[in-house]
Amino acid sequence: MKKLLFILGLSLVFVMGVTTTYAQVKNPDTFVLADIGSVETLDPAKVYDNAGAAKLYTIYQNLIFFKDPYTDQYSPILATQVPSVENGGISADGKTYTFTIRKGVKFHEGGDLTPEDVVYSFKRAMISDPAGGPMWMMLEALTGSDTTRNDDKFVPDIFEKIDKAVEAKGDKVILHLPKAYPPLLGILCYSAAAVLDKEWAIANGCWDGNIANAAKYNKPAEGKEPLRAIANGTGPYTLRLWETSKQFVFERFDGYWGPKAKIKTAIVKYVPEHATRMLMLKAGDADRIHVGKTFLHEVEGMKGVKITKLPQLAVTGALFCQKIDPTGNPSIGSGKLDGDGIPPDFFSDINVRKAFMHAYDADTFLKEVLNGLGSLPGTPLIKGLAYKKQMPMYAFDLKKSEAYMKKAWGGKVWEKGFKMIITHNTGREEREAAALMLKENIESLNPKFRIEVRNVDWKDYMPAIRQFQYPIFIIGWGADYPDPHNFMYPYMSSNGTYGKYMGYNNPDVDKLLKAGIENVEPDKRAAAYDKLQTIWYEDALGIALFQPLELFVYRDYVKGYNRNPMFSQTVEFFWNINK
Repeated sequence: MKKLLFILGLSLVFVMGVTTTYAQVKNPDTFVLADIGSVETLDPAKVYDNAGAAKLYTIYQNLIFFKDPYTDQYSPILATQVPSVENGGISADGKTYTFTIRKGVKFHEGGDLTPEDVVYSFKRAMISDPAGGPMWMMLEALTGSDTTRNDDKFVPDIFEKIDKAVEAKGDKVILHLPKAYPPLLGILCYSAAAVLDKEWAIANGCWDGNIANAAKYNKPAEGKEPLRAIANGTGPYTLRLWETSKQFVFERFDGYWGPKAKIKTAIVKYVPEHATRMLMLKAGDADRIHVGKTFLHEVEGMKGVKITKLPQLAVTGALFCQKIDPTGNPSIGSGKLDGDGIPPDFFSDINVRKAFMHAYDADTFLKEVLNGLGSLPGTPLIKGLAYKKQMPMYAFDLKKSEAYMKKAWGGKVWEKGFKMIITHNTGREEREAAALMLKENIESLNPKFRIEVRNVDWKDYMPAIRQFQYPIFIIGWGADYPDPHNFMYPYMSSNGTYGKYMGYNNPDVDKLLKAGIENVEPDKRAAAYDKLQTIWYEDALGIALFQPLELFVYRDYVKGYNRNPMFSQTVEFFWNINK
């Protein structure tokens, strides 16, 4: 850890050596957020990360949204009322949801919101179902299938099921579920449920509205989504400019149906260097910045700054890929167990996985890297969710790590050694620290073990994960909706957002996940999630590194912001803010 902390300390020397001055409020009509997350796409059907979702929440709107600061209460947005059994919006059997659509709402490019726009938006998103995207949630709830395709073959009658699941009647939109699905309202708050202008979307290459043609619009090519770089919502801000890996500029929408935003212009700048972000904060060139937990001591007690700390429904993990694509892949070196690489299935040996599990010094990481701003969850099922159970942890023990390495691949790992790369996304100091910790501890076991740590821009990171490029990838997961299914499914399902790209396929796990979401009886759900947590531990699928306590660092003249444990510091709701 000495070497690790020295590396992380390099930027501290620069920042703390700068003369501290505090500017007056600059540009009262403009809010600047200096963040670390670049964006891959603006297509609501594809966006499945905080950086992308944050931009969509600024431009688009949903039928309903989370009511701050709650994770289980909602406010009506484009619907006039949140449906419930009591008000007749949800049927007694939980299989029909009815929303009355708000009148007098304009899209940014002039179109009028209608119930047909909502119907089209939901159908189009499910039909598109991009690889690695968020549409499994809506598909599972509305069709009973978590995907439109298996092994690139369409699920039988899937497009007909999508077509029947959503309809418009007068000023209402009605959702028809095959069975009760309690988390549905939370799912409808996610950015994938954003409402589009039907005519505009079709004109820009989205599904043409004819269900007979749906297959042609399924699984768009990576980076070729029709709405990748354009947007037209009903939200309080319009998209004025997107300069890739540089900045987003949003302009207040004067035709907005609700209360107008106080801030005229909102800018999100991509600034991966912590030292640069700190200089911007001190000079008043940024009104809020991303601050990694490693740097808490830099902002605590700083004049002119206000810090909010908030527990998050989120988890960060180091995940093992058991089925790496070797094609031109530098992450696995030679692609063989010859001392100069690893084979594509290196992590399919549980001894390798357990060796890495025992190489994570969780207590030191929590204290020295996170500054105590987090907890150790053990599995992806984190504190704050139902059915969380106390699980044993893989203790930091290099003797055990060595013993497992000596068993791995029939002793060949210890004899031959290996070379590989661990990759994290740029700007995430705590993820870099985790990668360096694993590198140093594993390398200390045997001089033949060689690990390199690299960082990759976020917009390139997720596509590489979906192409099975990384033997270990370090990544976070934040709640789409506050239910254990939303954490265990992505990490463990053979079709999960991460499970699929870990190369993990366990039919028993898929059955347990199905039982966990389909049962409404708490005892049966608890039994399913109990077994899933046990399997995660026994199969050593990945290291659940930490559950974060998130930092929100604003200049103290910023007013009006509210924070919700559903959202990380990458997300900002600009329309609430004034300076």
